[in-house]
Amino acid sequence: MKIAYGWLKDYFPTEISLDDAAEILTDIGLEVEGVESFTSIPGKLEGVVVGHVLTCGKHPNADRLSLTTVDIGDKEPVQIVCGAPNVAEGQYVLVATVGCTIYPNEGDPLKIKKGKIRGEVSMGMICAEDELGLGHSHDGIMVLKAPATPGTPASELFPVFNDDIFEIGLTPNRSDAMCHYGVARDLNAALRSRHQVHVPLNLKSTADFVVADNTEPIKITIKDSERCMRYAGLRISGIKMTKSPAWMQARLKSIGLRPINLAVDVTNYVLHETGHPLHAFDAKKISGQHIIIQTLPAGTKLTTLDDVERSLHEDDLCICDEQGPLVLAGVFGGERAEVDNQTTDIFLESALFNPVSVRKTARRHGLNTDASFRYERGVDPEMSIYALRRAALLIKSIGGGKITMNIDDVYPQPVVPREITLRFEKVQALIGKNIPDPTIKEILSHLDIKIKREVANKVVVEVPAYRADVTREADLIEEVLRIYGFNNVEVSGKMTISVPQHRPNKRAQLEDAVSQKLCGRGFSECVNNSLTKSSFAEEGAVDILNPLSSDLGIMRMSLIPGLIENAAFNVNRKNRHLKLFEWGNVYRKTNKGFQEDARLTLLMTGTTIEENWLTAAQESSVFHLSGTLHHLMDAWGMEINDYRPCTNAHLEGGVSLYYNNHWLADIGVIQADLRKKLDLSQDAFVAEINWTLVESCITARKQSFRAIPRYPSVRRDLALVLPEEVKYIDLVNAVQKAEQKLLKSVNLFDVYKGKNIPEGKISYALSFVLQDENKTLTDKQIEKAMQNIQSALEKNFAASLRV
Repeated sequence: MKIAYGWLKDYFPTEISLDDAAEILTDIGLEVEGVESFTSIPGKLEGVVVGHVLTCGKHPNADRLSLTTVDIGDKEPVQIVCGAPNVAEGQYVLVATVGCTIYPNEGDPLKIKKGKIRGEVSMGMICAEDELGLGHSHDGIMVLKAPATPGTPASELFPVFNDDIFEIGLTPNRSDAMCHYGVARDLNAALRSRHQVHVPLNLKSTADFVVADNTEPIKITIKDSERCMRYAGLRISGIKMTKSPAWMQARLKSIGLRPINLAVDVTNYVLHETGHPLHAFDAKKISGQHIIIQTLPAGTKLTTLDDVERSLHEDDLCICDEQGPLVLAGVFGGERAEVDNQTTDIFLESALFNPVSVRKTARRHGLNTDASFRYERGVDPEMSIYALRRAALLIKSIGGGKITMNIDDVYPQPVVPREITLRFEKVQALIGKNIPDPTIKEILSHLDIKIKREVANKVVVEVPAYRADVTREADLIEEVLRIYGFNNVEVSGKMTISVPQHRPNKRAQLEDAVSQKLCGRGFSECVNNSLTKSSFAEEGAVDILNPLSSDLGIMRMSLIPGLIENAAFNVNRKNRHLKLFEWGNVYRKTNKGFQEDARLTLLMTGTTIEENWLTAAQESSVFHLSGTLHHLMDAWGMEINDYRPCTNAHLEGGVSLYYNNHWLADIGVIQADLRKKLDLSQDAFVAEINWTLVESCITARKQSFRAIPRYPSVRRDLALVLPEEVKYIDLVNAVQKAEQKLLKSVNLFDVYKGKNIPEGKISYALSFVLQDENKTLTDKQIEKAMQNIQSALEKNFAASLRV
């Protein structure tokens, strides 16, 4: 938030330096993050003076240039070459003298030097208004409307407004300090408490506010007093909608606002002065001369000032007339009653809206305005009428007109100031320093916190309505401390802490062990938002009722899209070799209610082995990822024999792993359309693991040990020709069923399809490890086991030995 120091000092004329003010503001919780200088005219017109054109003739060597002599207040006139078509003898103009620098509206700063132009000496520059930052015209040089003494500094004719701007990092709870008067109020309290500086703090007087007559009233009706707690308005007629004065424009520009017209500039000025939002309507465009504050049926249309037609939600509070909606209350103005240059009568609004209602409406429509920013955090309910009077007087003094309506203030249930009990002993206990009771009471009074009564070492205080963040005793103590000064509390020579009893989190330990294992295999952990795009919604998606945007519209149903976005971000920045993993929960709505499950998801893309002097680069594949997945399964003691077709919409050609008939994991290639949608330009492979199931199995598993077998194992190989639609896992299941006693493991070590293999067939080379843990196998036992295996393959899959 930007605060102009000169503007702030309007409310109490302090003489403290800029640096001291910044230090005090930071010390009392209004952290000054930076200070910058502002000038309404770049360069401050230094070196620019009034010149009187004494002679003007054609340049001897250029048709479009003029050769002039100009009196700039020196002993002798100077010669200046000018290219403007409107330069003429007798004019009073602005001259940039040799050595000065001017700052055009467009382009870089220009230093004026003595030079020759087409052979003639030129000792300065006669300027156009856009070359000095005094306007936007470049049709010719700027000619003064009245004579002036040559050599007079231009800054005397065109006042330059200078100020120093604080950039304050305001915490969300301090809505009272979102304006110049609020910051001045805090700074004044600190100065009075710490330095005994008794400078009065005053808002500008509105004693001159007078209603000329009540001949043009506009009726106000509040139909929803929960969302609109107060609404006040008045009418000003006969206004000339001119530009706001230079001093007001300068102040608005100094805090980053663009001047628009008198009504808009005044309401913005009062907003940043008092913190209270106002809105101006063209009074003649209000149908039926009746303002109605209400919600409207869902789908009602309203075109806002940004020329966007918006479809209203049934909970959006609107300012309406008898024809329909005019404004999104507390958020954004509407086009139908917009103030323009032809407006002569305006209706000024000053209201108090429900912060929650304003926040939800702003989020629903993706809007964030100065008004909504303040209403969402709470505005001072007692500032409404002052802000209305102040704005009316400013408009009337600048644009003329008269006030033709008594202030109509509809305030069904006035806000009651909050009372809090403060114990002096609690102040000492929390702060850690014995602050005298009179000092505490003095600080409270400087903060406009009134002491209602005092009883036995405690006081009952009344908190002003603008301090919405002070709700309990601890908040009062914090107020005392920040004004007293954190730096005034001595640091103790010792520190006392209590060590909490910590019970190890088994789930966190398990996840950490797995994370270490994955990091050891080259993976990097990612953390993504649990909210994701509405476009990823499937059946059972959990919608967010008040999403910040469509990108955060639902609770995520899978971790896969988030990891794909992580991969795309890296690949698009030339980091294409990735191994990523993420822990997180996924969410779904079922017939039984909401369901939340834990997932572990792995992603692999690019090369798994980069090229080096020993090996060539090896691209990642689903088999590399499968190896990592099975490595984890082995570590978890989970033997997987149940593989089924994958139905995961994010994968193509995938496989689902089941453990004891429960879904354990999906693994496969990311679907091409999804890759394209998320801007990932290369293949990627994903495994999504049901961590809820894994955790329950690991927790329930009893650790067991067995001795290393004393007797040797035997390996036998079979080269088989099979129908190509046969799946490897089906072969494994069949042979394990056929030889349950001796078969320890099965491995596929070669796949071949081509010459000497019939069409529609494929060759698998399988190895089988046989072992008896109680004795050495005989040839007869081995041959019988292999015969059982071969018979099962021939019978179930029409397999034959490859010759």
